[in-house]
Amino acid sequence: MQGRLREQHLTVTIETVCAHSGRSMTIAVDSDMKFSVREDGAEPLVFMPQVDWETFAEPNIIDAY
Repeated sequence: MQGRLREQHLTVTIETVCAHSGRSMTIAVDSDMKFSVREDGAEPLVFMPQVDWETFAEPNIIDAY
């Protein structure tokens, strides 16, 4: 979203831990929602929430859930 607002192509790197196995993971996601995972064999579920931005009025996306 930030990249679209700035009209720039951005990539974010996420350092996280698998809730199931406890293994560390590094995930990179770009402005086109393409992602890569650094760790071999890791297959995380990555999703983009379906939000109707035309009618969205909450202070942030967390409040919408």
